[in-house]
Amino acid sequence: MRPISKSIQEYGRGIIGGLLFSLPLLYTMEVWWAGFSAHPLQLIIYVLATFALLLGYNYFAGIRHDANWTEVMIDSVEEMGLGLMISSIALLLLGRISLDMTMGEIVGKITIEAMTVAIGVSVGTAQLGGEGADADTGEGDNQSRGAGGGKGSSQTGVHFGGQLVIAFCGAVLFAANVAPTEEIVMIASEISSWNLLAIALISITLGAIILFYLDFTGAQQFAPATGLTAVIIGSVITYAIALAASAMILWFFGRFDGQSLAICLAQTVVLGVAATFGASAGRFLLQTK
Repeated sequence: MRPISKSIQEYGRGIIGGLLFSLPLLYTMEVWWAGFSAHPLQLIIYVLATFALLLGYNYFAGIRHDANWTEVMIDSVEEMGLGLMISSIALLLLGRISLDMTMGEIVGKITIEAMTVAIGVSVGTAQLGGEGADADTGEGDNQSRGAGGGKGSSQTGVHFGGQLVIAFCGAVLFAANVAPTEEIVMIASEISSWNLLAIALISITLGAIILFYLDFTGAQQFAPATGLTAVIIGSVITYAIALAASAMILWFFGRFDGQSLAICLAQTVVLGVAATFGASAGRFLLQTK
């Protein structure tokens, strides 16, 4: 039986994977409109098709290679549930769903977004974990890295400046997919101050979880946790990099032109969610072991 901590890490990787692979869609106006205008029959077919894809992926490429069909079914249902939960929270924070909307509009928007998120949850759970890599390399391999010199020998303390550059590259890579869209300005102009504060706090928290808790591939090598102080400092620096990258990209695409300081700040915080994923999870994906 898997320890509870490992199960929590697995769910956490799934949630982050769901956000990583579907984040642009959560910011896309056409997807919001599709959820509003879709016929209930279309939504049912979409859900069934997504569930079939999840079953296939979990059976042939999932994290449990020896799983039977019952376990695959349970995993797929859990991923659908996580997709619905993530989409609901994200759309609520972005102000895309509210209590004054009809139930049909709310359900449609959540369902359309949730199906892609659920696939991301499945892929993230299976592909982003660090356990296999750690097990394969082993202690001897770690020692050989330390004795081998060169780039690998410094990985337990990769140059601070180098890590900042890589984090910034990851933030730009992820945020640039969303920054040119009109949706960022729309969300920023309509969002409340409390939602902005919640988005900022959640971004920092997610960055800390990705970097220091979920055991992503490369986490132990590139972002080892050495105490609470290091976790806090690392998380704050990562978020600061994400905000700087967001502001730079928004300025480059002319999103600050003619906007008030409050709207510019709101745009930066809204885009900072994507940039935070790039500065944290993307930081691992951009580096080689």
